[in-house]
Amino acid sequence: MTAKSAAAAARATVYGYPRQGQNRELKKAVEGYWKGRVGADALRETTAELRRSNWLQLADAGVHEVPTGDFSYYDHVLDTTVMVGAVPDRHRAAVDADALDGYFAMARGTQEVAPLEMTKWFDTNYHYLVPELGPDTVFTADSNKQVVELKEVLAQGLTGRPVLVGPVTYLLLAKPAPGVPADFEPLTLLDRLLPVYAEVLADLRAAGAEWVQVDEPALVQDRTPADLNASERAYRELGALTDRPKLLVASYFARLGDALPVLAKAPVEGLALDFTEAAAANLDALAAVGGLPGKRLVAGVVNGRNIWISDLQKSLSTLGTLLGLADRVDVAASCSLLHVPLDTAAERDIDPQVLRWLAFAKQKTTEIVTLAKGLAQGTDAITAELAANRADLASRAASPITRDPAVRARAEAVTDANARRSQPYAERSAAQRAHLRLPLLPTTTIGSFPQTTELRTARADLRAGRSDTAGYEERIKTEIQEVVSFQEKTGIDVLVHGEPERNDMVQYFAEQLTGYLATQNGWVQSYGTRYVRPPILAGDISRPEPMTVRWTSYAQSLSDRPVKGMLTGPVTMLAWSFVRDDQPLGDTARQVALALRDEVNDLEAAGTSVIQVDEPALRETLPLRTADRAAYLTWATEAFRLTTAGVRPDTQIHTHMCYAEFGDIVQAIDDLDADVISLEAARSHMQVARELAAHGYPREAGPGVYDIHSPRVPSAEEAAELLRTGLKAIPAERLWVNPDCGLKTRAWPETRASLENLVAAARAVRGELSAS
Repeated sequence: MTAKSAAAAARATVYGYPRQGQNRELKKAVEGYWKGRVGADALRETTAELRRSNWLQLADAGVHEVPTGDFSYYDHVLDTTVMVGAVPDRHRAAVDADALDGYFAMARGTQEVAPLEMTKWFDTNYHYLVPELGPDTVFTADSNKQVVELKEVLAQGLTGRPVLVGPVTYLLLAKPAPGVPADFEPLTLLDRLLPVYAEVLADLRAAGAEWVQVDEPALVQDRTPADLNASERAYRELGALTDRPKLLVASYFARLGDALPVLAKAPVEGLALDFTEAAAANLDALAAVGGLPGKRLVAGVVNGRNIWISDLQKSLSTLGTLLGLADRVDVAASCSLLHVPLDTAAERDIDPQVLRWLAFAKQKTTEIVTLAKGLAQGTDAITAELAANRADLASRAASPITRDPAVRARAEAVTDANARRSQPYAERSAAQRAHLRLPLLPTTTIGSFPQTTELRTARADLRAGRSDTAGYEERIKTEIQEVVSFQEKTGIDVLVHGEPERNDMVQYFAEQLTGYLATQNGWVQSYGTRYVRPPILAGDISRPEPMTVRWTSYAQSLSDRPVKGMLTGPVTMLAWSFVRDDQPLGDTARQVALALRDEVNDLEAAGTSVIQVDEPALRETLPLRTADRAAYLTWATEAFRLTTAGVRPDTQIHTHMCYAEFGDIVQAIDDLDADVISLEAARSHMQVARELAAHGYPREAGPGVYDIHSPRVPSAEEAAELLRTGLKAIPAERLWVNPDCGLKTRAWPETRASLENLVAAARAVRGELSAS
């Protein structure tokens, strides 16, 4: 096919779409099912309607081929575990008894059975359930979900493209099951897994699929020769199948690197590649391998992970370059639109001109359709759209919102000394021990406590004008009093105020910093039914006034025990926001760090002796390619130290991280120079404690002993056993006892019982140490 005919054939598509619905109907239905208020049939009807609505929205916008199978009750990787029959033994009885309840048992656990481990999906804030595999794993095909959803879309008269997590990525994301040697490599199960994928593909072909999208994002990471050989074998074998649909192998989030020639030569009919800034190298690499003659190329030229409008002329230029490199060039976003909110039209509080700078999922779909039309019919067909796009880009570039000379001057004046504590850790540690006088194995929590019905009602009443600020603040005081009283009675050593005044750990601060925009309905799925509203980093950042001092000081006035000040760190403020794309991330991080530094110093001046600066996103934001990591970690760790380095030696700085793989950033954790770090560890059986020990981490650490993402209550003995495991890696004088994460999403009964057991476990192990 010539470049001209490839352009004429260009069509619009997307890899995936937000699941939640306009008003988070999915969250409400699933949580209603968990609470017994919604039946299984009603849940299925709600989700079927959400899928239908998504497909019709896409089709009405001009998308020619809509994705199916990307919709999920909880997580698409967990759906894949069900599809290939890799249900862990401990969940098998629950799945056999009731497939839906068994599915949620794998996701959330029960009082009797622990859930699957959860961690971040590549470098996003989406969490997936980690497959557990071993040498004895037997795979069996269950294509029911995929087939049902394909038939649903075909019944609407639309063209559907089923989406599968690819076999190589699925195995590379998996971990050895409990009891399996840690050096077991799940990828060795590939030959056992491929026949299952072959069966699913055959079922989809029989159900009417012309194309199937097979996602292999793991191939954008550094891959070994063995990984690449496995990829070559996988697609050679799947490509050789006679009873299958056409295969579109998709990658996203970064450049494909050494895997590109492997996939380009594979006997598949198409590739989907990311061509946005993060993966711009794919363009030259594709040309270097000779393009994709005779194949379909789906070009991801609209950023699927951020919310700024595209430069349509620039995207068209990229698409024009791609013509001639493939038999057919279609237009898409760089990845699934799962990672952005649904629709800017729901935002009433953002200035209309500023709103024109933003593109959520619906607006990105419009951009994709516009680009496909321009590619197929020429730029004369989209003259008005291009003119409007140029005007909006120019408006943003010229806006005074984006630049504050005072902020920029302060950031440019930062020196290395500003990001260093005045004394080394050994001296600080001694000063802190003398000042705080904490027991061996001190207990604490991560920050938030359950947000009660009364608190949520008070907040809603304030927003709706049914109550005044004074009444709302009295409710906040009552909540803090109850949280502090509970912690004292339970015997927790370092208290928190519970954060009742906060809506979200990033949004709360963003609403008080200049340069940020907050949304009202910009919900994005983080995990399961947990949705967040990432704020938008639109301009230079500063802190007009203290943000946390008042409520932290009030809590401290209620107790003689230390109360932690709680802040969200600069890297997480970026990672869990939609960041500006008009300056380097490191520059933005420095601005945020300086604003937070002012808050840290004010907390200390108000008498706060323990200050926690959470950085759960430090690992999440780590570039997928090793060669890109050093530069990132340099500015990321500097930003944390810049935030915290201005305090006295006897002020104890904590940080917190959760739900990520920490082994490859232990040096960076060390470089933060925090006095205490708390990390997720309950689901991973203290793996992070062993990683810290292997590195020789010299500071204090609290690997979590209570998995807060599950409703189950761990017994005191279970928590004690995790503590004993932690003590094998971390000396008692440096080991803290805490949950994995904040308690905001939990209910009070399970929180109360779990923390009482946590304190009992600490006391028991303390006694064992004293007796030994």
